[in-house]
Amino acid sequence: MDHTPHRFTRRTALARAAALTGALAAPAFVARAATKITYGYSAVSDFATVFIAADEGLFARRGLEVEPKFIPINSTLPAAIEAGSLQMGGPTPTGYLQAVLGGLDHVVLGGGGVLSKTYTELGLVAKAGAGIRSAQDCVGKKIGVPGIGALLHVAFRQWLKLNGVDAGGVSFVESPFPQHADLLRGGAIDAVVTGGPFMTRIVDSGTGYVASYFTTFLPDGYPTVLHVARRDWAGQNAVAVKAFRDAINEAAAFLLQPKNDARVRELMAKYLKLPPPAVAKMQISPPGPIVTAKQLQWWGSLLREQGLASTLPNYPNLIAKA
Repeated sequence: MDHTPHRFTRRTALARAAALTGALAAPAFVARAATKITYGYSAVSDFATVFIAADEGLFARRGLEVEPKFIPINSTLPAAIEAGSLQMGGPTPTGYLQAVLGGLDHVVLGGGGVLSKTYTELGLVAKAGAGIRSAQDCVGKKIGVPGIGALLHVAFRQWLKLNGVDAGGVSFVESPFPQHADLLRGGAIDAVVTGGPFMTRIVDSGTGYVASYFTTFLPDGYPTVLHVARRDWAGQNAVAVKAFRDAINEAAAFLLQPKNDARVRELMAKYLKLPPPAVAKMQISPPGPIVTAKQLQWWGSLLREQGLASTLPNYPNLIAKA
């Protein structure tokens, strides 16, 4: 039935891994070797600022050589960071906090996208003919989620709870966003918790329909992905951490300028491997490069309410020092 997320431990991690600022002035060139960073991302627009900073030279101008690397399942990012195959990555807040509570010493460098009531491409999409229209209809069904323990999985569990449904009566299947349409079409699952262009393509093709825009209870402005690194790496690379933050801040300002929309969508197509028609229609998550302890605490409280966390971390200590 409900595949409740297990605790992260250092051992399981290694095994599994085998206040917006304006545009910042580009810093003067420093004659030193570039810091190489492999950054793990998943298939959502919440990573737009990373794509912009990489392709617009915002990282390079600050002495960073950042390679964005696609990771299909977001919840595997903490394990890959712990193992060192990634120096940074973008787990969701719920996935990150569960990893920390499981023993991983990772810190938050900043944030990617944020929740917004104006962003409507998130919801429960059921297979055509499934008859799913409410939380109660999900009992006994197989529901695909883009990551066990990741934000959308935890948010969906909370929606079930708010509607009087025990998540234990639902079978969750971990499945990457790009596979959602095929899994529905093939009948492997009854519905998916999905978003972005993947949601639109499922509905437009007739493969499925939106059963619920269930995320409306979530607060505006709270982070959907976090830029994370191991604490020891961040401490040893303080200059690179500041450079990364500055580049992301500048990229956020770039993203918010309407004149850059075509370029941003070009980058979405490149990094998310999407065709131009899908990119033209997709919504892009608004940026939130600064993450606060209060925001992390809200997500932690949600985990505890669902019984997914028995203790709480020192939230201010999770934010990497400037």
